[in-house]
Amino acid sequence: MERTLILVKPDAMQRGLAGEILRRLEARGLRIVGLKLLQVDRALAERHYAEHAGKPFYEGLIAYITTCPIVIAVFEGTDAVEAVRTTMGKTNPRDAAPGTIRGDLGLEIGRNLIHGSDSLASAAREIDLFFQPSELLSYERAIDPWLFE
Repeated sequence: MERTLILVKPDAMQRGLAGEILRRLEARGLRIVGLKLLQVDRALAERHYAEHAGKPFYEGLIAYITTCPIVIAVFEGTDAVEAVRTTMGKTNPRDAAPGTIRGDLGLEIGRNLIHGSDSLASAAREIDLFFQPSELLSYERAIDPWLFE
């Protein structure tokens, strides 16, 4: 089983879409193993977006992600990274397919509702930024045998 991290970004929070976003990922069959509401401070935002330091959009990105509390979750399942990324849709909502989170609910690339880890390596790094190991739970749902072979 893979684990991956998602952030329900400030635009989704302000629009009241956190529950809908989590619902779609759960409906896909992914299991929540960590969940919190957090006001991200500048230091944490800089660590999370370190790869973008020095780029023209960096300061705006830091300001945006720190504007209000966000939902941070770890999902687990078969090919969880790819399952989340497919469910999210392309980064630019105008290019995202109907039926995806961004395709159905977003309009602009700078307000694209959700972040999801782009690889297993990124997922491991990002999960460690936001969660202590003791905050992640392992459990089985009654439905899991119907989802996972």
